[in-house]
Amino acid sequence: MSIRAAFTLAAIIGITAASTGASAREVVPFEARVSPGTVVIKTAERRLYYVRGDGTALRYRVAVGKPGKQWFGEARIDGKYVRPAWSPPDEVKRDNPRLPDVIPGGAANNPMGARALTLDLDEYAIHGTNRPSSIGTYASYGCIRMLNEDIVDLYEQVSVGTRVVVVP
Repeated sequence: MSIRAAFTLAAIIGITAASTGASAREVVPFEARVSPGTVVIKTAERRLYYVRGDGTALRYRVAVGKPGKQWFGEARIDGKYVRPAWSPPDEVKRDNPRLPDVIPGGAANNPMGARALTLDLDEYAIHGTNRPSSIGTYASYGCIRMLNEDIVDLYEQVSVGTRVVVVP
């Protein structure tokens, strides 16, 4: 999706949210023309919102894709995994050829963290991290990183099929 189309999508769903510098998950006022249970990621804010049905959302700090690695649009959660193993995508492997083909789940060098929610779009996921200092930055190849305690919290609330909207 082009950036222009992503801005249009943001305008169509009418996203507005209070912006008070979250340091961990928190409940914030949130008005959006999306169904409760939708995950909205605002890339420029480096925030993920889990929309609730009462005019609020749970807001989490996240790391997002580096410039040139970001994506915008819609996806659905197509898998839920506890302590997943990780196989570096081809692009990551090209940039880091010394990476093993598979890093076991729970290993200290596994970038997926405690949980992963895979998306039905390319090789992207919303997942924990073994680098908590990356949260709040532009750090990934397009995945959305969360603190491990936050991905565990979100994992318990969403299901396969949950709509995910990523806007600039």
